[in-house]
Amino acid sequence: MKFICDVHIPIKLSKYFVSCGFESQHMTRLLRGDSTTDSDICQYADATDSIVITKDSDFKNSYLLRQTPKKLIRVCLGNIPNESLMDLLAKHLPLIERLNRNDAFYVELHPNNILVFS
Repeated sequence: MKFICDVHIPIKLSKYFVSCGFESQHMTRLLRGDSTTDSDICQYADATDSIVITKDSDFKNSYLLRQTPKKLIRVCLGNIPNESLMDLLAKHLPLIERLNRNDAFYVELHPNNILVFS
């Protein structure tokens, strides 16, 4: 799997994915860094079959209206410790791996539940 972590997602999460054997890039080190537009992120993610991880609701709107990025995880947890975020994503990695076989999916992580659209 390939991940792109948006600018408000900790770099530590991107490094965690790499340590698990996945490809992962943080937006601060990709394209034009934190100056990269959401549209450019979507195009890049779709071209590289990457999963975008973000807190930004604009990506949800883009997914629902334009079906881009095709693979999206939106973190709706507020400010939580990095370790808690990594633990939560680790817990859901088997689900994400299954969803990644689809052409498109949208996942929302909330404090007490997970919403999946595919």
